[in-house]
Amino acid sequence: MASVKAKKKCCRDRPRCKVCPVVLMRLADAGLLERKSKRRYSFDAKPPKAAVAQARAA
Repeated sequence: MASVKAKKKCCRDRPRCKVCPVVLMRLADAGLLERKSKRRYSFDAKPPKAAVAQARAA
């Protein structure tokens, strides 16, 4: 099981970066990541590129 750590603070840039806490939260809400702690997320398989792009753009 792989994991990723979110940045401390969102930079609010467009499109948002891949390790932005907002993007990871959106992916967790979609069921693609599992939240382990405030900043740590884990996953079995990488989220699809289309889902990541949608979370970054929204």
